[in-house]
Amino acid sequence: MKCHLSKIMGEKRLKISDVARDTGVNRGTVTRLYNETATRVELEVIDKLCEYLNVEVGELFERNIES
Repeated sequence: MKCHLSKIMGEKRLKISDVARDTGVNRGTVTRLYNETATRVELEVIDKLCEYLNVEVGELFERNIES
């Protein structure tokens, strides 16, 4: 899975601390998603981030299809 959080946050000029504070999502979780090091994410977190960033799940995450 590829996470586009860093790209989306860059476009909206948001900092990790802003997203964590405004969504209530743990800063460490936001950091791991931002750096694409997260191995699992709660559905509630994905929902909060999508709502906050005004994006769909498919815009936030992309499935890598390897041949």
